[in-house]
Amino acid sequence: MTFNIIKIYSIRFKLIASLIVVSLLIGLISILVGGNLLYKSVLEEANNRIRQDLNVARVIYDERAYSVCLALEVAAASGTEFKNGALTYEQEPLLAGLVNELVNMLQLDFAGITDLHGRVIVKYGYTSAKNSSPPETTNPFVLSVLKNNNKIAGTSVMEHNKLLEENPLLVNRADIKDVTITQKNASSSDALSTQHRTALTIGSAVPIIYEGETAGVIYGGFLINKETEIVDKIGETVFKNEIYKKRNVGTATIFYNNLRIATSVKDSSGKRALGTFASDEVTSRVLKQGEMWTNRAKVLDDWYITAYEPITDIMGKRVGMLYVGVLEAKYLDLRTKAIAIFSGITLTGVVIAIILGWLFTGRIMSPVSHLIRASAEISQGNLSPDIGAISKDDIGQLQEKFLLMTQALQEREKRQKAESEIRLIQSEKQASIGKLAAGVAHEINNPLTAVLTFTHMILRRKDLDCEVRSDLETVATQTERVRNIVKSLLDFSRQTEISTEPTDVNQLIEKSVKLMENQALIKGVNLIFKSDKNLPLFLLDRNQCTSVFINMIINALDATSSGGKIKIETQGCTINNNNGVEIEISDTGSGILPENIGKIFDPFFTTKEVGAGTGLGLSVSAGIIQRHGGTIKVHSKLNIGTTFTIWIPHKLLNDFIKSDNSKEVLI
Repeated sequence: MTFNIIKIYSIRFKLIASLIVVSLLIGLISILVGGNLLYKSVLEEANNRIRQDLNVARVIYDERAYSVCLALEVAAASGTEFKNGALTYEQEPLLAGLVNELVNMLQLDFAGITDLHGRVIVKYGYTSAKNSSPPETTNPFVLSVLKNNNKIAGTSVMEHNKLLEENPLLVNRADIKDVTITQKNASSSDALSTQHRTALTIGSAVPIIYEGETAGVIYGGFLINKETEIVDKIGETVFKNEIYKKRNVGTATIFYNNLRIATSVKDSSGKRALGTFASDEVTSRVLKQGEMWTNRAKVLDDWYITAYEPITDIMGKRVGMLYVGVLEAKYLDLRTKAIAIFSGITLTGVVIAIILGWLFTGRIMSPVSHLIRASAEISQGNLSPDIGAISKDDIGQLQEKFLLMTQALQEREKRQKAESEIRLIQSEKQASIGKLAAGVAHEINNPLTAVLTFTHMILRRKDLDCEVRSDLETVATQTERVRNIVKSLLDFSRQTEISTEPTDVNQLIEKSVKLMENQALIKGVNLIFKSDKNLPLFLLDRNQCTSVFINMIINALDATSSGGKIKIETQGCTINNNNGVEIEISDTGSGILPENIGKIFDPFFTTKEVGAGTGLGLSVSAGIIQRHGGTIKVHSKLNIGTTFTIWIPHKLLNDFIKSDNSKEVLI
């Protein structure tokens, strides 16, 4: 009873488990597909948003230059200092007041006024010495206005010497240290530190017009290096300074080339990540190719959905990059929440599947339990068990098949009994033949030896006439033939034990082929040997295996007419997980009749003419191969040819060494 209960619940468990697996599989596919689709949709939406955010950031960035330009235009057009139209150094105090007013109003980092020739009249933070010649400005904004006689606003790069010219205090503002950490996560002592004193500036310059002529230039601007107002305004305007898990959702950065000179990105210590670099891929796409780059990227320690575009100076040259990025973790958590919801739905489905499976499998198991008990009865020998009423569903088909199976088992049992009786009779018959052959061989061998010996002695006489000598030679030949038949009988009856030694199969077959080459040549048959060069050594009885190969080749030669071909091929193969060698001996002879295929290995069976064979060659050969643990098979087609396939297993040489060491040595 315990056995039946275990089997019932085992099948019931498998059915329920199948429902669970299906539910889990469907749920898992839904989670993976749905989660990925959701994430791709959110990511695409985030990429679209980040592009729009970059446009807004560009407007905020450009607005700084335009605001300066507008203020300078107002000052140049309405300033009382310019009404007389003459910009002289005597007006320096008055003009200095105007410059200071502009600096205080716009929070400029540099500002000034030059004459028509670019000589500085006044500038912020600079006082001219009396009786000294005024310096000529190198400010790029002023030079652009003097060259084109038109206002200019935008971005420009100012080198160290230009910063000193404008205001020595700006040099410290421009000084940014970049730190490149080695790939080995080196300590700060291993870091390479470089100071960048080149500054990126936003500014404008406006010509001062008097009576339609340019009388001078008024200019001003901001230093972007270490500046926080623009990037913070972008964060406030675009991202509303949103915080997610103590991190800013949105960040903005202004690069000089690929160096961060103004940023809202913060490092692990909470400081702005000035002096760090953009990746090589971004630098190549944005600075070198001038393209917008939008993708997910790792910024310091966090992954962001980012957008970069180039910043060009007033000369149209790409000198930096503008960046905005949105924290990817927010979108990843959104996907995680969605997956959690999908997972909850899946688990609920699994629970429902367990409950329904438990209820439905109870009904299914009733007829199955009858089949289980019937199977147990069959294992105990009862081939006519009771399987209960036949169901009308799929289980009923199983019950019908079960009944057919029991009938087939009954028929097979009867057939096996009949085959066993036939094999027993055949074994007894072969044993009787073996004993008879051994007895006949021993009884005939001695008289034959005497007959053959005396015949050869008589043949040595010189006084024999030709007819008598011919008759005696016939007696000797036929006696020798009888002797060979006796030898075959002895080989068949003895079933000699094999004596194995490590043997090269290819070499053994090659020697056998060489022994038969002349006979094949005389008959006009092409004898071919193709060997597998990668075969290991096999443990074989060389003499007995040689006799097998020679016997096979002789049979092939007998069946093959002139102009035919005999091919012998070796190849390593595996049968039933056992490595071995397969030896194929095929000919293009007449073939074997289908009704004779099953008899060719029987003792004394031969299709050769009387006196041409004993019918023991294949029987002896099959016995030798079987004692080596191998098999021999035959495939034949009439008028096409015959193929004998010999398979011999590979035995480890260690087995030979152990058995060889166990033998007693007599001296």
